[in-house]
Amino acid sequence: MQLAVSGEGSLLNSTTAGAAEKLFAAAASAGVTMTLASGYRSFQTQTATYNGYVSTRGQASADTASARPGFSEHQTGWAFDIGDGGGACSFEPCFADQPAAAWAKANAYKYGFVVRYPWMLNEITGYYYEPWHLRFIGVEAAADMAKRGIGTLEEYFGLEAAPGYP
Repeated sequence: MQLAVSGEGSLLNSTTAGAAEKLFAAAASAGVTMTLASGYRSFQTQTATYNGYVSTRGQASADTASARPGFSEHQTGWAFDIGDGGGACSFEPCFADQPAAAWAKANAYKYGFVVRYPWMLNEITGYYYEPWHLRFIGVEAAADMAKRGIGTLEEYFGLEAAPGYP
């Protein structure tokens, strides 16, 4: 797995890491460069990340782009962000057109991952489109979601749309 980050950001829990190794190897076999751009985040790191969004966008907008500390999937070790090794459209919606994102969208389910925040489903997920954010849910569930054309975990697990913060 190619790392574009070091320190805690290169960490994942062991289950996610094992599946990610297979995902990245398969992408490489298909000629697609995929990097781990952001993995685990501690509470302190998520606080800094979120506060950065708040300072540039304001809190209401930040809440649609970054999780508040204590609410981030990155803090669980089950989610990570991918890159393409070249920085093209990093963490921007246009990343969806890059080979790494297109390959992940078409194939990640085979390795137990979903693109967690799909296009135009922000009213359900609570976050705007992030073609780089992958979440491990297991091969069986991810394949079932793909087969049934279900785009969000909220819909798959029969949950209400993501609530606002208390």
